[in-house]
Amino acid sequence: MPGLDTDLHLRMLNKSNPAKRGGIYGLEWGDPDKVGYLRQVKRYYLDYYIHPSATVVEIGPGGGRWTRYMLDAARIYAVDYHQELLDELRATYPNPNITFIRNTGTDFPGIPDHSVDFVFSFGVFVHLEIDLIDAYLANMRRLLKPTSNVVIQYSDKTKPAAQRNRVFSENRPATMIALAQKHGFHVEDDNRWLLHHSSILRLTLETDGVDSLPG
Repeated sequence: MPGLDTDLHLRMLNKSNPAKRGGIYGLEWGDPDKVGYLRQVKRYYLDYYIHPSATVVEIGPGGGRWTRYMLDAARIYAVDYHQELLDELRATYPNPNITFIRNTGTDFPGIPDHSVDFVFSFGVFVHLEIDLIDAYLANMRRLLKPTSNVVIQYSDKTKPAAQRNRVFSENRPATMIALAQKHGFHVEDDNRWLLHHSSILRLTLETDGVDSLPG
């Protein structure tokens, strides 16, 4: 299982064919405009939360496969461990509302407390070991407003496709839900059916009297 310091992601970027991927690094793994299950991810777990007053954090944006759907937000914090990937994203989307943040693995430097409406991560937590996910969830809490939503795709080793994937971390729904609850999150949506090799959680903060479900 690759660690934070692996050059796997940089090797993948360097081997990527810009013509094949339509100019956006990450489309090799599916275009949400064209692939049915990714279109559903976009519809149910992204579009609703992007609006002109939203402040958004994307963890591991890659080349912008999902970032391009967030551009109408007031502010986007694109957070990644690899400066080269942030540079790739900046080259494609030099938009003034995107702040590019290099972190040390699980932190959110420079993002103010209680300022974020929505956190999204796809294609990242599937590769993270449990201790890193634990730290990310712990560090994430301070960013959030009482009505914030968090969407995370993660490795689900109860599924045969994940079991066969050597770069997917050892994770499963019971583990992921326990981690979320440990850090004071409420599981609003536990989607295990949409993706064949992973699952999705939508989380909110455990607060009294707050309903952050889509209306």
